[in-house]
Order: sequence, then C-alpha cells, then structure tokens
Amino acid sequence: MSSPSKRRDMDVMKLMMSDYTVEPINDGINEFNVEFHGPKESPYEGGVWKVRVELPDAYPYKSPSIGFVNKIFHPNVDELSGSVCLDVINQSWSPMYDLLNVFEVFLPQLLLYPNPSDPLNGDAASLMMKDKEQYDQKVKEYCDRYAKKNHADNSGSDESDEEVSDNEAYSDGRSESEDEVAGHADP
Repeated sequence: MSSPSKRRDMDVMKLMMSDYTVEPINDGINEFNVEFHGPKESPYEGGVWKVRVELPDAYPYKSPSIGFVNKIFHPNVDELSGSVCLDVINQSWSPMYDLLNVFEVFLPQLLLYPNPSDPLNGDAASLMMKDKEQYDQKVKEYCDRYAKKNHADNSGSDESDEEVSDNEAYSDGRSESEDEVAGHADP
C-alpha cells in the first residue's frame, strides 16, 4: 500500500462488499455504522446491533474506535457509551488487521468469551461470575428489548419504552412549550 488513505478506502470497500450493512455518517469514509448480528449458539444470538466505527487519520497504523450504538449487556462493553474494552483493538492492534477482522473475528469472540476480570460494566461482570444462568437470561432480555432489527435501525433508543418524548402533549392537551414563560416569577 502506498498510503494509509488508500488502505482505509480499500478496507471500507471490502466491508461494504461483504454481508454487512454499512451506513456512512456525514457522507464520509472515516465514520460509519455497521449492522452486527450476535454470534450463533450464544445468548446474543438473534440480536442485531448498530456498531459505530470511527477511523483515525493514521488507520491502519492506529486502531479504529468501535462502539455499540444500541444497548448490550456485556462485561466488556460500557452500557451507557457503548465503548468496547478489547485488547486487540485498544492495545495490540496491528496494520495486519482490517475492518472485516473486527466484525468477523474480534467482536464475535468478545461476545462468545467475555472477560469479567477486566470489566467496563461491573454489574454484568459481577452477575456473570455469580450466576451465569441469570447473566445469560439478562443478556437475552437486553437482546429482546434493545437489539432487534428495528432497534438497530432506530439507533437503539429506548426512549419510547420508558420516557415521554419532548414533543408529546400533556394529558390535558397543552404542549410543553405552551407551559413555558419568558423569564422567572419573583418569589
């Protein structure tokens, strides 16, 4: 390869031409989402996640940034940010690896073989070590709730499940904006 940018272009094209659905962000090649399916014969089977990929300018010499957009219950994935704790991406990345390795090997291995001794999600790690059966059940609950195809398409937002949207009206028909008053009343 004569330059990192050519290698980046080639790796992204290989990923796009594979079986993965790739959605560019901001019409660029440095940021995109990839639809990732949970590995077969695991508690994650049937789950569909949107995984955000950000490629640094120095890619492939510097590793991509990988994060789950919709929620996943896993010891090595931060539940709020979706950040992934995976040595091969964070510490031992090599230009020999490409984006297909991330989705065909690294992420499936992460889901199949969690490392509860190096957690980003302490609750998941603790549950996995104490009660593997209950851990597997919670993983499946998260898959059902946050990782179905429509959740990946909608960025995994669960606001419709638990919260009232900002645009919804109050029960008496007023909207939130009608309730706002310019300035503050004196006490």
